[in-house]
Amino acid sequence: MGYNEVMKDKYSAVWVSYSSISDFIVCPKAYYYKNIYKDPKTGHKITVMSPPLALGQIVHEVVEALSVLPVDKRFAVSLLEKFNQAWGKVAGKNGGFLNKTIEGEYKKRGKEMLRRLEKNPGPLKKLAVKIQMDLPYYWLSEKDNIILCGKIDWLEYIKTKDSVHIIDFKTGKKQEKEGSLQLPIYYLLVSNTQKRPVIKASYWYIGQSNKLAVQKLPDIKKAEEKIFKIAKEIKLARQLNRFKCPTDGCRECKRMEKIIDGKGEFIRTDDFGRDIYILPNATEKDTDGKVL
Repeated sequence: MGYNEVMKDKYSAVWVSYSSISDFIVCPKAYYYKNIYKDPKTGHKITVMSPPLALGQIVHEVVEALSVLPVDKRFAVSLLEKFNQAWGKVAGKNGGFLNKTIEGEYKKRGKEMLRRLEKNPGPLKKLAVKIQMDLPYYWLSEKDNIILCGKIDWLEYIKTKDSVHIIDFKTGKKQEKEGSLQLPIYYLLVSNTQKRPVIKASYWYIGQSNKLAVQKLPDIKKAEEKIFKIAKEIKLARQLNRFKCPTDGCRECKRMEKIIDGKGEFIRTDDFGRDIYILPNATEKDTDGKVL
């Protein structure tokens, strides 16, 4: 299934991504609340904002916007200046910050990350490839009506081999777990949405390191088989409307239920039409620290 394939009936397809697959693996019930459930009053999907997500959102926005600029123009304006301007989108409760002290700590972390990138730009000062789709996707299985989608942080162009290097920026404190499906999914997406071969992939923990952590490329056939198997499980669960929590009430589905039960605070409706809530009494352990 190549990048030139004519897409069919994409509006009735089951769309899966690294985020939604991760939700389903952790808790099918939480997957339902995050990806299917709609508030009967507004008709909107719901999501919970938290400080780690707010930080990741703004840092990624600033960094990813560099890829469309000519190499010699990328640092013409300070990344910190861009960060300060963008921060207004998540300031205060918009970012799940319950007080100025917590917000200040996260904002400081964001500035430190961007200072690191300005001092050690690495691939950010090299040519980049931009996939010409707002949301990259391809048919994982046209027969089963399943589409794999997702956004890639950065694709470095390696001119000597006319190839690409997948780079994923990490703003969280934790290392990506061994066996994570993120890299296999990104490998499949990049291989099926543009022409050049993928010859390298790295994580960049920009809150901790000046250098990229190079990863072993997955076997593309095995990756597709594994992801397709999970995608079919998701499709079956949707068909049967069966979404059961493996522990009969884990942290992930419980916090979503708090929102549904009216215990959250509505903040705003985002650009994707989702209603954003915060949990006023949440601690960092209660919030979703995933930054994709």
